[in-house]
Amino acid sequence: MTTTRTVLLTGFQPFGGELVNPSWQAVSALHGARIAGHRVVAHELPVAFGASLKALRAALRDVRPSLVICVGQAGGRAQLSLERVAINIDDARIPDNAGQQPVDLPVVEGGPAAYFSTLPIKAMRETLCDTGFPAEVSQTAGTYVCNHVFYGLMHALRRQRTVRAGFIHIPYSPAQASMHPGAPSVAVETVTEALRLAVRVALKTHTDARLAAGAEH
Repeated sequence: MTTTRTVLLTGFQPFGGELVNPSWQAVSALHGARIAGHRVVAHELPVAFGASLKALRAALRDVRPSLVICVGQAGGRAQLSLERVAINIDDARIPDNAGQQPVDLPVVEGGPAAYFSTLPIKAMRETLCDTGFPAEVSQTAGTYVCNHVFYGLMHALRRQRTVRAGFIHIPYSPAQASMHPGAPSVAVETVTEALRLAVRVALKTHTDARLAAGAEH
């Protein structure tokens, strides 16, 4: 009997007054796709501290993936941001969709200060850029629900060494950017194809490329 290998992609519900969230639009377009011998399963997460991790853990149990990429929106960024590190802190600038606004609280009480992505983020960035997709390595996933989910993901998988995982932030969609004058945007269809390629690279790259992609500040 052949076991189907799976990739779990997650996106978020709209938040902060937005009517859509392009992270879910882009991820849901890949649901059921086959990439490098793996079937993609997409799940939508609530923009809520605590509830988002419950939904994520349920998806991990149901899907039993070999690769996990959580995707979220970072309005104001101009590129797909491959996140390097998740930190153990919730410090919300605005309330989440459940009205919660934690300040200076740990994601996991007693957990380590940070977790690093286990995705080959340098190789992913290189391939994305070489193919014409705007991409960067980011040194911060913020302190809102995206970082909360990123940290919770890596904590949940801390003993499962064979499951690679990480987080990608994406810009506004053009429709959203039209409501935020001067804000950069990337079309949802472009993000979907970039994610398809990112998943392929992550599945096929066992040792990350050694390339400079740091930040000055």
